[in-house]
Amino acid sequence: MKICVLFDGASASGLAADVSIMGTTRIVSASLASEGNEIIEIGVFPDARWVDKLRRAKVDLVFNLCESIDGVAALEPSVISVMELLAIPYTGSSSWTTSLTLRKHIVNAALERAGLPVPNFALVRRGTPIPAVGFPAICKPAAEDASIGIEQRSVVRTTRALAERVGAMLERWDEVLVQRYVDGREVNVGILGDAVLPISEIKFDHMPKGMWKIVTYRSKWEEGSDEDVGSVPHCPARLPAGAAVQLRRIAMAAWRIVGGTGYGRVDLRIDERGRPWILEVNANPDISPDAGLARMARMAGIDYGALIRRVCELGLERSRLGAMTAERWALAKNLSGVAVTDDELQLFPAGEV
Repeated sequence: MKICVLFDGASASGLAADVSIMGTTRIVSASLASEGNEIIEIGVFPDARWVDKLRRAKVDLVFNLCESIDGVAALEPSVISVMELLAIPYTGSSSWTTSLTLRKHIVNAALERAGLPVPNFALVRRGTPIPAVGFPAICKPAAEDASIGIEQRSVVRTTRALAERVGAMLERWDEVLVQRYVDGREVNVGILGDAVLPISEIKFDHMPKGMWKIVTYRSKWEEGSDEDVGSVPHCPARLPAGAAVQLRRIAMAAWRIVGGTGYGRVDLRIDERGRPWILEVNANPDISPDAGLARMARMAGIDYGALIRRVCELGLERSRLGAMTAERWALAKNLSGVAVTDDELQLFPAGEV
């Protein structure tokens, strides 16, 4: 099989190159090549020449590692849309799901509407009043990932501090999510296909005194920093059986609401009363060998090579299940009360029309 490993080439090159991107790309490529696949790596750049390169490559599958274009997360769904337009099977969630999950306030509204537990939240734009969600409150960019824009000063205790933080953030982002901060345990629920992986927990036991127990940008990306050392993942999380069942149910319900496919992660907090609260639904989590999803998979007895293979299988399965354009059009006509032609009837299994 010929597989393209797609990545953010703009972020992986240049003066401030993100070396982790190429590291993961090389590891995924090596894993796929070890099973006899022909691998081509294509970097995504703003000039869009990569689109023609991908089209001409005639690959059987794209393993999508591209979480942004030149670090701009809002462009991630556009990359997936190209594969959908070219009808190339790909791994991970659709452009629609990815776009939805990048808009935190919209996801929260959908989850809340479905009756799932979401901390009180509000969206702030320039010129709009500062909302009342309760204190402490946490401020996040409404459409970023990888903890960008999240630091210790993101959590505030007073209206004045909230106004100052929101004002500072609006100098960089057009929309800011303000949400009630939930003090408690933080857990990650990984999803692979229809299976829920062993639950992981972020332990804040060694977070320096006086710091908020949150996963900040420094926690994720400044290896060896005090916040990195202070937020350590442990898998499996030690949870009562009933609590674990509840977390799995909530996570899978949230995943289905956003239309997630392939693999993903749902992050939650458990408050002092044992109540779970959804923090985020991540449709394209880090899949490097030392990241949370791979860690959870290992606890389920799935080694890294098997994880990568399963992700590919899920992408191909979705492609095979997708109806052809002619079949979909014929079905739409039939469901609109329009007679289907004899040629169109051949598209349907016996007895379906």
